[in-house]
Amino acid sequence: MHSRFSEDIEALLERLMVHPLTLREILLETSERGFCLTISLLVLPFLFPMPPGFTTILGGGTLLLSLQMALGRRSPWLPKRVGKFTFPPRFSQELLKNVKKLSKLLEKVCRPRWFSIAKHPFVWRGNGLCMAWLAILLMLPIPLTNPVPTVAILVLAIATLEGDGLLICCGYGLTLLNTLFFGSIGYLLWQAPQYLPQMFR
Repeated sequence: MHSRFSEDIEALLERLMVHPLTLREILLETSERGFCLTISLLVLPFLFPMPPGFTTILGGGTLLLSLQMALGRRSPWLPKRVGKFTFPPRFSQELLKNVKKLSKLLEKVCRPRWFSIAKHPFVWRGNGLCMAWLAILLMLPIPLTNPVPTVAILVLAIATLEGDGLLICCGYGLTLLNTLFFGSIGYLLWQAPQYLPQMFR
């Protein structure tokens, strides 16, 4: 049985292939679910080869939406420049192929459970705060690290959509691991600053 996330994201990508929608239009159509659904759509490309120039808009949009969740907002908002962004149809088609592979994994691990955690009033804000922090890590110009925070953001977004308290706890664990991972990179660069010019080329 498909999770609601799998059905929603696949249906959305199929629509984008035929009639590209702006991020603002997607948010209007998906209501409160638009927070996590749009965040998932924004970070999914970071798992796969991506055209240049997308990182700032996709990462920035993820950060803005996550911060709004952390502040307790239930109605998403994006500035005009980000809200007008559309996924090219060919890119949406390629993304859809990869999402279908991801959906098979989701069916096995994601389901509604641990409702005392999933529906706790502070969890919405906590998930938003964690995803905002992960979005900042995602936008750091460190080569080959994008998939690391992306996986954690996806876990939290999907767990929030599906009401999966166990997966939310896993997302918090992944957030901690990401913090340690990037902190270790920062410490190594601080100890060996001669490598900085090579990383930021």
